[in-house]
Amino acid sequence: MKARWDLILVPSFVLSFVLMAASQIIFLRASFYKDLGLGRQGEDIIFTNYGRFFTDEFYLSVLWLTIQVSFLAMLFTLVFGFPVAYMIARLRSRWAMVLLAGIVISTFITIVIKVFGIYIMFSASGIVNQTLMGLGILDKPWTVIGNDAGVVVGLMHFTLGFGVLVLYSVVQTIPRSLEEAAQIHGSNRWRVWTRVIIPLSLPGVTVSALMIFNMCMGAFTSAALLGGGRVFTLPVLIQRVVIMEVKYSMGGTLAAVLLISVLLINLLSIYLMTRMRKQRLVIT
Repeated sequence: MKARWDLILVPSFVLSFVLMAASQIIFLRASFYKDLGLGRQGEDIIFTNYGRFFTDEFYLSVLWLTIQVSFLAMLFTLVFGFPVAYMIARLRSRWAMVLLAGIVISTFITIVIKVFGIYIMFSASGIVNQTLMGLGILDKPWTVIGNDAGVVVGLMHFTLGFGVLVLYSVVQTIPRSLEEAAQIHGSNRWRVWTRVIIPLSLPGVTVSALMIFNMCMGAFTSAALLGGGRVFTLPVLIQRVVIMEVKYSMGGTLAAVLLISVLLINLLSIYLMTRMRKQRLVIT
């Protein structure tokens, strides 16, 4: 008799799905009622909250800012993370496992400690500002507190370790023999990267990018602490509306818009990637 080990996963899957779906359903349901103040809600189903969101420039600017900083953080994570992942995947010494273990450990460090580390690194006497001013790039210290750039740095620091781990598994799927064959036939290192490594890793990189982007879209701590109360992303605004203003209906509307935006961006990205593969634009 063949053992059905997949049945062991059913209880955990059902529990996770119920917990996730229940929280989303509560938010979605609350978004269709009017806020009466002090956490109270009306009884009639309305669409006023959604109309207010899509007609108010403030809410639209918050949505755009959330997408913008998430995209930039995702882009910088890929730019800085892929070379590191490639180097570790191609190392043939014991240092590969040491470096990989260090990255794994760093991902378990709480985000609050990471943000405080950013405070120290980018302080007026920190290593970053001292180095940049010593090289003559900056005339005065640059702060990451209370601006969009600081939020991007925080989000990138939050996702970099995870991104390297995912990209490491992507690089491992590319046989080393393909690179060696390209070099034997006269390709230089740059051509190997552009014609072999990047095209073959593009599907995996796309999936990694979407995962990192989704994490950034829902990240709260980095945006809240580094934003300093001046930079509002949707998660920060949801916390303010629900906790401080006690407007559960509007908070539900913001959560619904955030969820739908992430789903639409993911579906659009997958659609475009599928079209590119069908048109043979991935590998040229």
